[in-house]
Amino acid sequence: MESWEFGRTVRRWRDRVAPATVGVPVGTRRRASGLRREELAALAGISADYLTRLEQGRATTPSAQVVEALARSLRLSATERGLLYRLAGHATPGPDVIPSRVTPSIQRLLDRLSHTPVIVYDAGWTLVLANAPYNALMGDTTTWRGLARNAIWRNLLGHHNRTVHTPEEQADHEARLVADLRLTAARYPADHALKRLIADLTQQSPRFAELWETADPPPLPDPSKRKLIDHPAAGRLTLDCDALLVAQDDLRITVYTAEPGTEDAERLALAIVLGTQTLVD
Repeated sequence: MESWEFGRTVRRWRDRVAPATVGVPVGTRRRASGLRREELAALAGISADYLTRLEQGRATTPSAQVVEALARSLRLSATERGLLYRLAGHATPGPDVIPSRVTPSIQRLLDRLSHTPVIVYDAGWTLVLANAPYNALMGDTTTWRGLARNAIWRNLLGHHNRTVHTPEEQADHEARLVADLRLTAARYPADHALKRLIADLTQQSPRFAELWETADPPPLPDPSKRKLIDHPAAGRLTLDCDALLVAQDDLRITVYTAEPGTEDAERLALAIVLGTQTLVD
């Protein structure tokens, strides 16, 4: 397969995606029936320049992470996703690898939450996607690269988000994350990326090494779903934080909401407006 076939295929599939189906506003002067290059790049979390080079065949080795992001943004079927992986020179992830695919049906669910802070992690607690309201509330995730995309890494290596924890709450949160990762490792013993993550965490975090080797059973689910957030502009607000498990795809979806009519709801709305107004300008 010629190296430019990947880019040509992405371009063809981009042209067939109706902007409204992926939440892209359509103006009265729009001529393109499909997605513009800049729009697909934004949806996939990559630069428009990099997408241009991919489509023109000047960049020919996209990572599996980029392929997955493009497949998700283009709303590809399972068969089309597999083809895109092969065109990029990757094997389609099998059942022995932690899945990171967001199926079209789950994406439609997320689309309905486009005004609510939502973040999605895979079973290894590596970021799959975060929507614009989440970035507005908790801080921009689009610059996270490599190990910085992993929630366990960020918690144990000091890259905390805006959630306010007491030392006891933070220690308990870390223990729950590591215990969950241990269960994930048991489900995916052949996942090489997961093995590298565990090795890197063990080497660089004594706290992780201690938790990983503990003989204690995994902690019970967190009884508290209320989280205190310290937003730099909206101030402190307490939100309901519900973690939803997509069992078949092994994804963790976390949703942040506030009781309507409360001061917390007003501060949440303010945080989202302040963080997203430039995106819809």
